[in-house]
Amino acid sequence: MKVLIKLFLCAGVLGVLLVGCGTTRTYYSDAQVIGPYTPAIKVGDVLYVSGQVAFKPGTTELAADDIEVQTRQVLDNIKSILANAGYDMSDVIQSTVYLKDINDFTKMNQVYGTYFVQGRYPTRTTVEVANLPRKARIEITAVACKSK
Repeated sequence: MKVLIKLFLCAGVLGVLLVGCGTTRTYYSDAQVIGPYTPAIKVGDVLYVSGQVAFKPGTTELAADDIEVQTRQVLDNIKSILANAGYDMSDVIQSTVYLKDINDFTKMNQVYGTYFVQGRYPTRTTVEVANLPRKARIEITAVACKSK
């Protein structure tokens, strides 16, 4: 009997931990991709946006080699994916920025800040990486959540 009670309790705890895994998933794949991944997946009220580089809309061609131009293009691409899923930039709660050269941080940061409401910025991690797809200078991922 004690074993059955322990099994029941363990199953209940596991069920609580995995409750989000049972939520319906919606896949958004209208954006141009260069591999086997989905640009965005919605789970519950949360939208996970895959890393975006500065592809010009509908192509796999990068915008100019300038960090400011590429940052704008990446954020415009994210904005488009969000809109396709019924979200906007104000719904972004977290992002990760990958820079080929950390010396581009200040220029990237100036452009990045214009896409969000001052004082309501998402959390963010910024790291320098050895390389990015198609020799891009920047890649950004995002997580958005609809407020209730």
